Amino acid sequence: MTLRIDHVVIQAGQELDEAQARFRRLGFQLTDRGHHSLGSSNHLAIFGDDYLELIGVEASKADIPGARWEHPLGLAGLVFKTGNADATWADLAGRRVPLEGDGPRSFHRPVSAGSQLLGDARFRTLRIQADRVPNGRVFFCQHQTPELVWRPEWQQHPNGALGIAEYTYITPDPQACATLLEQAFGPGAAHPVQDGVAISAGRASVLYQTVAGIRTRFGLDASALLANGERAAALTLRTDTLARVQGVLEGAGVEHLVHKTRIVVPPTETGGLILAFVSP
Repeated sequence: MTLRIDHVVIQAGQELDEAQARFRRLGFQLTDRGHHSLGSSNHLAIFGDDYLELIGVEASKADIPGARWEHPLGLAGLVFKTGNADATWADLAGRRVPLEGDGPRSFHRPVSAGSQLLGDARFRTLRIQADRVPNGRVFFCQHQTPELVWRPEWQQHPNGALGIAEYTYITPDPQACATLLEQAFGPGAAHPVQDGVAISAGRASVLYQTVAGIRTRFGLDASALLANGERAAALTLRTDTLARVQGVLEGAGVEHLVHKTRIVVPPTETGGLILAFVSP
């Protein structure tokens, strides 16, 4: 187990077609639609060693138990890397982190590019109990076939996106919200920042921010995102150049603002999350 983000998940519900069109308009190259053995479907935006996942369920599979994510639309999943799901289970159980089930579970999805079937991507995951993560999920993922995920032809994006920089929660109590990951990764994982708390995760950070902190960081009033309680609210990506991002957004007529060193896209343009870009 390492404190590194593997991927983040944006919940699209039964609006996966709309989410796909929306994120292509935002300048992402997306993989062909994949279909998990668990019933859900997805599109991925692959970066250097992490990725963004749009997850939803097609109408014909909406009644399959467990296929739907029962969370508000928008940012809903934080996934950490593990090279050994069984060892991570033992480690987290030893720290008394509440986990779902009695061990890691396995699933798969066929991977295709155009009309070519490339093979079956296989995964083993373990998830922290749902009632400990408001409006979302936190889990750990072991890739058994990483060569079917990180393919060079999928890692080039019109907006120049290179990888995940920040995964940000909005919460009235940042310190309390960060307790779960401190328990998972050990005391001292979290450190104070303006209007919140941060946990370093490789090249990325997990942030817990108040409404005031979100406003300072992104230039937006995000209080409406707290309607259902604290939740993941903002995703910041690294890009090779902000000018490239701005060109894509302006060309597509996407509302955005330049705030300090960030280009910020509001939730109305993304399906429920704040999306920001920073240069390396």
